[in-house]
Amino acid sequence: MLCAASVQEAQDFALIAHRATLKSRVPFIHFFDGFRTSHEINKIIPLTNETILNLMPQAEIDAHRARALNPEHPVIRGTSANPDTYFQSREATNPWYNAVYDHVEEAMKAFGDATGRQYQPFEYYGHPQAERVIIMMGSALGTCEEVVDELLIRGEKVGVLKVRLFRPFSAKHLLQALPETVRAIAVLDRTKEPGAQAEPLYLDVMTALAEAFNNGERETLPRTIGGRYGLSSKEFGPACVLAVFNELSRAKPKPRFTVGIYDDVTNLSLPLPENTLPGSAKLEALFYGLGSDGSVSATKNNIKIIGNSTPWYAQGYFVYDSKKAGGLTVSHLRVSEKPIRSAYLIAQADFVGCHQLQFIDKYQMAERLKPGGIFLLNTPYSADEVWSRLPQEVQAVLNQKKARFYVVNAAKIARECGLGARINTVMQMAFFHLTHILPGDSALVELQGAIAKSYSSKGQDLVERNWQGIGSGAGIAGGSAVAGG
Repeated sequence: MLCAASVQEAQDFALIAHRATLKSRVPFIHFFDGFRTSHEINKIIPLTNETILNLMPQAEIDAHRARALNPEHPVIRGTSANPDTYFQSREATNPWYNAVYDHVEEAMKAFGDATGRQYQPFEYYGHPQAERVIIMMGSALGTCEEVVDELLIRGEKVGVLKVRLFRPFSAKHLLQALPETVRAIAVLDRTKEPGAQAEPLYLDVMTALAEAFNNGERETLPRTIGGRYGLSSKEFGPACVLAVFNELSRAKPKPRFTVGIYDDVTNLSLPLPENTLPGSAKLEALFYGLGSDGSVSATKNNIKIIGNSTPWYAQGYFVYDSKKAGGLTVSHLRVSEKPIRSAYLIAQADFVGCHQLQFIDKYQMAERLKPGGIFLLNTPYSADEVWSRLPQEVQAVLNQKKARFYVVNAAKIARECGLGARINTVMQMAFFHLTHILPGDSALVELQGAIAKSYSSKGQDLVERNWQGIGSGAGIAGGSAVAGG
């Protein structure tokens, strides 16, 4: 079982898993977090066909195909086994599973030599003499790395141990990756097993540490606690990581805990401190839309345009409920000069776009705007009259944050262009026009290309109507600034 922690790793580990399973002749499950990773859009370095071909072991592929069931050379497989031999045959598989770690390590090394991206089945990140360490796997590792980087700057001795090969679990290599100086460990599991003593990863780590201590391989047994987080994509941000490290600093930390929720029933939750980490993104944007109005599709196109036409990295994540059409959708867009590790929602944005007027007094959108940020509202009201129609609470927040407030009548533009309720292309152009994330007229050119690619199969007339929509979006957004208050 091989666990990927990011979109890049999801691609890379697919190839590593194929090479390892062919070499080891043991089935693999390559898994990653549902929704947080599976539904995230991120800029990655794609594998070339040549790299894939060079890393796939052709001799093992031929041998694998030769072992396939074939009437020309029949064999018997999968029949019943009697009690006199079954136990022995199961134990006879031990050498195959014992060799899996080496095959995975070899596959990762070969992959690193070919691509420059180095991976290890167990990989430590942080201070070489760390005293507090988090052990976990999955998408939250990027968030942990961000927090560790900041705490190292503050002089704290902390680290995170990434588990990539979950099964077979190698206690030997886990301990080799763990600093000898560690005094307190928190093992985080993204699962819950009611009735069990603890969750699976915690039990594996605790067993490895206890056996090493009993065998004299470690002089001390670190205090080890276990926690649960992120069930059903529950938010796990920097504040959660800080809470875990704070708990490890206590003389008597909770042996079992939850983080990311408020548990007033069994009181297992950790208090969340204020997130004081500085943001590293060049731009963070939030788009509030209605299911089926095209807001999610527009954000996806924005990410692709930024990723393909600039050297920057772009990340997108989308929050919506099970109602889909007619429900609230919130699109999170990040742009950065470095690879984006932030596997959590945007709390404070440089740009907030409200694509539906009815949301203005239902959701706290202005509160999520950074001081001096841009707030774009889709509304039928003109720039002269819209301010007086805003709730007083929204006016106060926008004034307090000295926001740059703009309006655009995207619904009217969409109707005039024959687009119906699909306001996405209008709002796309308004976003690019206000943020200047793309230089000059390149946003218009890129959007026209994206529209042609998306809608050409439905006719040139629809393409031209969308082109008309983005042209109108640029003109209105630029001329509709409203002075707060």
